[in-house]
Amino acid sequence: MSKYTSFPEPSDDHNPFQDPSVTQHSSNTDYPTLDLYNPFDTRAPGPPPPYEATPPSAPPPAQTPPIRTTPTEPRNYGSYGTQQSAVNATTADLLRKQEELERKAKELERRERELDSHARGTGSSRQNNWPPLPSFCPVGPCFYQDINVEINQRFQRTVTIMYYFWMFSAGTLIFNLISCLALFCVDVQNGVGLGLAILWLVLFTPCSFVCWYRPVYKAFRSDSSFNFFAFFFIFFAQVILYIIMTIGIPGWGFSGWIVGLYALKKKVAVGVIMLMNAVLFTAQAAMGVVMLKKVHSLYRQTGASFQKAQAEFATEVFSNQAVRQATANATASAAQGAFTGAR
Repeated sequence: MSKYTSFPEPSDDHNPFQDPSVTQHSSNTDYPTLDLYNPFDTRAPGPPPPYEATPPSAPPPAQTPPIRTTPTEPRNYGSYGTQQSAVNATTADLLRKQEELERKAKELERRERELDSHARGTGSSRQNNWPPLPSFCPVGPCFYQDINVEINQRFQRTVTIMYYFWMFSAGTLIFNLISCLALFCVDVQNGVGLGLAILWLVLFTPCSFVCWYRPVYKAFRSDSSFNFFAFFFIFFAQVILYIIMTIGIPGWGFSGWIVGLYALKKKVAVGVIMLMNAVLFTAQAAMGVVMLKKVHSLYRQTGASFQKAQAEFATEVFSNQAVRQATANATASAAQGAFTGAR
């Protein structure tokens, strides 16, 4: 065992600080530091000199980095609140547009379904919906009318304006009756005018709907040249009648300018009422001229022509069962008369 381990003899005064691994790091008297200063070392001449701190040098002046002008430089687009408000507004606008598109898509789908069922004839039959009468009325509606379904989107606005124009004409005739009644109250000699005002209201209101509004409605619905020409002929006569209403010939039952100025001398209140009616007649005549030109311009865009109108008229006449029956009866009667006369 002594071969591998040797222990110092007790008589040897072994100093651990004299170990070579320690002495090579021992203090040096020329090295003035406090961490290696040994106060018990008598060989040291004295304590190390005091530590003198070196004053810090002044920091270099700060340099401002150059402003970048490259396209990749980030820009300031506003505060976070402003950006958030803009994002919320954009989202709300997109949602509103999406709802509007969905509503239009549903409406178009409904219209296509109704048009397909109407064209095939397999769907439910359409019931007349105009005039909108209450259910307890013994007389039912006479026509089917749905501008949003039957009329092309290009012409819906024009047909709607024509419908409102017809309603305005009917309202003007009602106001004309009130004006003539007021004049009759101050001048009993105007009884003929009052009677004609009642006749014009009863006659022109349904006839104008059937004679010029329904033709223009059917013309835009099915691109019918015949209905276009029927509308132009009848509505032109209607515009001429509007001008006569505006003039106000005495005794004709129209509260125009001449009759209004005459009533103004009789009684101011009645004259004012009739002059207001004359203003309505003037606006009605002007609107009639504008709408006549408007429909004519649209007619030129549809490709309708007089030749097509003639062909449609011939087709409608010969396809009508009543007309064919009457023609057959007339032909048979003429042939029988000729045969009887020959005998």
